[in-house]
Amino acid sequence: MPALKIIIGNKTYSSWSLRGWLAVAHTGLVFEEVLLPLDTPEFQKRIGGLSPSRTVPALHHGDAVIWDSLAIIDYCARLTPEHFWWPKDLTAYGFARSITAEMHSGYMGLRAHAPMNLRGAWSGLELSDAVKADVEKVQQRWTAAREKFGSGGAFLFGDFGAADMMFAPVAARLLTYDIEVNTACRAYMDAVRNHPLVDAWYKDAATETAAVPMDEIPADATRLG
Repeated sequence: MPALKIIIGNKTYSSWSLRGWLAVAHTGLVFEEVLLPLDTPEFQKRIGGLSPSRTVPALHHGDAVIWDSLAIIDYCARLTPEHFWWPKDLTAYGFARSITAEMHSGYMGLRAHAPMNLRGAWSGLELSDAVKADVEKVQQRWTAAREKFGSGGAFLFGDFGAADMMFAPVAARLLTYDIEVNTACRAYMDAVRNHPLVDAWYKDAATETAAVPMDEIPADATRLG
């Protein structure tokens, strides 16, 4: 089997890279990662030859190049179908697909006002109406998934799978900014944070020193501790 190589951005900031990387790591296959520092001349110089969309992540596998996080998840699911990716039950599968597609194209308020940043924890971020609506929506989706389909484990559909990969950066945002959620959602966020693959990403992020100003903590937030 050809070697897998995933192109990613800074682990501190790159939420889409996290999603794609989790998928590749979840396969259990050996893979190489190439990190291009975001918002740098190096990124602009190299990305065109590695990703048709000029964005990260991008997965290389032999002659195949896959350059979208959700596409990478589905591609990896075909590489190792014996691993859990999507629920088998048709109703659960439909719900999982719907919330991941919604994540892929939505939650713009949360993305814009609370960028993923794994450097620490902050509180006091003033939430716009758009962010509050996104937080409420994600709580509804997570709570419904856990109540209806999550009895087999700590994640949205029991075992850790594709939907959790897509929502991992959302959990990270809510944890970073200490945004209040219900008890069930907090338990889910803690499960995601403590998953070995997510924890490995956090540990790598902790070694980074580069800063991306546009993704730094907003001025109205206060560092905890």
